Amino acid sequence: MIRNNWTREEITEIYNTPVLDLIYQAATVHRQHHDAQEVQVCTLLSVKTGGCSEDCAYCPQAARYHTDVKVHKLMEVEEVMQKAMEAKEAGSTRFCMGAAWREVRDNKDFDKVLSMVKGVSRLDMEVCCTLGMLTHEQAEKLKAAGLYAYNHNLDTSEEFYGDIITTRTYKDRLETLDNVRNAKISVCSGGIIGMGEKEQDRIGMLLTLATLPQHPESVPVNALVPVEGTPLEDQEKVSVWEMLRMIATARIIMPKAMVRLSAGRVRMTMEEQALCFLAGANSIFAGDKLLTTPNPGSVQDKEMFQLLNLKPRKSYKDLEKQVSAAL
Repeated sequence: MIRNNWTREEITEIYNTPVLDLIYQAATVHRQHHDAQEVQVCTLLSVKTGGCSEDCAYCPQAARYHTDVKVHKLMEVEEVMQKAMEAKEAGSTRFCMGAAWREVRDNKDFDKVLSMVKGVSRLDMEVCCTLGMLTHEQAEKLKAAGLYAYNHNLDTSEEFYGDIITTRTYKDRLETLDNVRNAKISVCSGGIIGMGEKEQDRIGMLLTLATLPQHPESVPVNALVPVEGTPLEDQEKVSVWEMLRMIATARIIMPKAMVRLSAGRVRMTMEEQALCFLAGANSIFAGDKLLTTPNPGSVQDKEMFQLLNLKPRKSYKDLEKQVSAAL
């Protein structure tokens, strides 16, 4: 049963279940709602890099931090289309374009992004964007251009949020999610662990997502990849058991969502990733970079898919299910 009335106490109890029992419970829920051998392969491309005015403590693209990230203006549509076609040929069925903006502005750059969305949607790939804050009118324009999903992560709990970001509020993030949902665009929203938050903050973020009027269709679970020059450069690596608790709890309380094993995969062994799939993760990002941080190469991922007998999930599968149900 899909619930939107979870309590903090219920989620805390799930999160703190003995880890092997937790994985078993999550794997059971996963098999009730998904094909356990199916994992979606996604590609994330930074179409505009660096120079961001925000102060997100984890992000090397913030203009105020001194990192190795070089500022690049918005890519040309033709270049993005070439990258999308390469991603499709490599097996990706979802293509996400990220721009290091605080918010979307109604200008020529946004018009160019709309052209990118139109072009990639014609490739029969799920098109996703992450562009910062978004108004309802802008969301409607993206929807009309063919956007399938919009990513806007909560990052952490509302209580810990101010320790990580001061240049926009938690309310701003939730308003953008509302604007995306009201435009009938698929919502992609999750967070990052390993930023110095407490267990209660991880639970708080999951509580916020699971009690939205409608669960996000996608929930990315990221492990911090510390970048030199950012305030979080000295954070210790999170253990696989912490990732497993997040993934398994997300799977149990948001059973139909795609739980995306996102940043931090480069620091995990194949065995650790296999446990994450067992616990309910059913999506990865392919390619050697996630925006600006490293990611496993395609050869390693192909070997993993072969060894674990995983098969790629096709595009628009959830949409096809909805159409079939309506008929």
